[in-house]
Amino acid sequence: MGDAQTDPQTDQQRLSALVSIWWEAVDSFTRVLEHVGDDEWATPTDLPGWDVHAVAAHTAHLEALLAGRPHDDVEVGDAPHARGMMGQFTEQGVVVRRAESGDALISEIREATTARHTQLLADPPTDPSAPAPGVFGAIGWTTGLLLRNRPLDVWMHEQDVRRALGRHGNLDSAAAIHSADYLMESLPFVVAKRAGAPAGSVVRLEVAGHAPVTAVVGDDGRGRLTTPDEDGEPTVTLAMDRETFVVLAGGRRAAGSDDVRLSGDAALGERVLAAMGVTP
Repeated sequence: MGDAQTDPQTDQQRLSALVSIWWEAVDSFTRVLEHVGDDEWATPTDLPGWDVHAVAAHTAHLEALLAGRPHDDVEVGDAPHARGMMGQFTEQGVVVRRAESGDALISEIREATTARHTQLLADPPTDPSAPAPGVFGAIGWTTGLLLRNRPLDVWMHEQDVRRALGRHGNLDSAAAIHSADYLMESLPFVVAKRAGAPAGSVVRLEVAGHAPVTAVVGDDGRGRLTTPDEDGEPTVTLAMDRETFVVLAGGRRAAGSDDVRLSGDAALGERVLAAMGVTP
């Protein structure tokens, strides 16, 4: 996205589509939060140190920043799960909203996203390579990267809340498909760098509802995506449903013994599964 050879009109259409997916994801997430009971906001999620309230507060924080609201620089205290500068930054948004009610968090998300959505409709983004606004641009993100990441982030956090409360669903939406497709692009990095697969390894990933992807490790030790049949028989094939994949790629939970169908080099397959988490 943002390649100099791409058509500007096509770029704008892609960015507008991402805005629509994000907007749908926000609507779905807030509808889920509306049904969180007073005694459920403190339910732990798969994210270390974060309960349902913290997940909602985090989303409210980032969407408020995108709407042009200030960031509150506060002490996060003892938070070993808040690793690195970005972890500390996002934890500040959670800490400053700790005393807010669930209704207040829902209202903040809706107000901030409505303001941002109105702005994006009035002045649609056209250049994916342009710096993202505010703090996101300051850390080097482009507009294209930001607009790809927001639907992923919002939908993944909806899923965090759903799993925590045992209310599974919304696994076939545009945001769900976008998120899984996006995460599947990380397969070469996972296979070559994270799992340390040797040169010549061919790893095929089959996620229900998506075209299979295959990563091949070159003689230089780098992974690349290729067509499923371009490099012959896979060394190992991993097959799973969409929910299993996003839980693994999101670093939320390890796969259960019956969640993944593995064929070929079992040892390599297990290494890839263990290394699949690519989101912080």
